[in-house]
Amino acid sequence: MVSLDRVSRSIDVMGGKACVGNTRVTVGTVVGLVATGKSVAEILAAYPYLVDQDVMQALAYAAWRVEEIEIPISA
Repeated sequence: MVSLDRVSRSIDVMGGKACVGNTRVTVGTVVGLVATGKSVAEILAAYPYLVDQDVMQALAYAAWRVEEIEIPISA
């Protein structure tokens, strides 16, 4: 698996949502932009404090998360 050192989560930042590049830009925001057809160059133009690695890691993180299976804990 790719190292995800550009993705972080903290309850103090965006309510604990995964963010990229130590910013308040969430992984969901980046994935949503890609889903609407934005290119990496367009995303970086909109968020000039991000780098291309931030976008790639956001996508890798999202792919990893959707592969997880949540199993409820019995009471």
